[in-house]
Amino acid sequence: MIKLENLTKIYDTDGVKTIALQNIDLQINKGEFVAIVGVSGSGKTTLLNILGGMDIPTKGNYFFDDMDISHFNNKQLESFRRDKISFVFQNFALINSYSVYKNIEIPLLARNKKNRKEIIQRCMKQMNISEYAEKKVSSLSGGQKQRTAIARALASNSELLLADEPTGSLDTENRDIVMDCFKKINDSGKTVIIITHDMQAASKCSRIIKISDGKILLD
Repeated sequence: MIKLENLTKIYDTDGVKTIALQNIDLQINKGEFVAIVGVSGSGKTTLLNILGGMDIPTKGNYFFDDMDISHFNNKQLESFRRDKISFVFQNFALINSYSVYKNIEIPLLARNKKNRKEIIQRCMKQMNISEYAEKKVSSLSGGQKQRTAIARALASNSELLLADEPTGSLDTENRDIVMDCFKKINDSGKTVIIITHDMQAASKCSRIIKISDGKILLD
């Protein structure tokens, strides 16, 4: 599903070059449940941005189902993100003035889905948030917001779910609940990749990749 070959990312800021990723070779198969772990500045978020089509490598190749994403233009990257990837972020990226239902509906409207109500109800049930359907996101707890964000990602029915520090702002109980949600999604056949510095969260995954200074230390 995913294959990275000699992938390198260098940022150039006012003539100062920073190597964020260096000669990454990595393969992730369809249906895996993967944690990419590392401290702040290790390169893990840069890697997520490239996997999600939000950035492109400086050199090397990124293949997704045999498509070489490395050379996509902005329009192609936008289509790739819309059609292939679902995202879950630490800060939830929800619209606080919208209800849970309306937040989950957003990606379905973007894709012009016809059976939105059925999809939303199913995803809310799977994340155990059906009772909050008409509640505004601003009134929810952190754990409830994260489950809403996961339900929204689930509604997209994308092949790959990417989560950036999804448990970073949660207590232990909600961290375990959220990781169980990801496990259920993975059990349904989806590929799930989590970027985290939390080894307790990473331990719930079936594969752990450790990254440091832009290089893979352990897989």
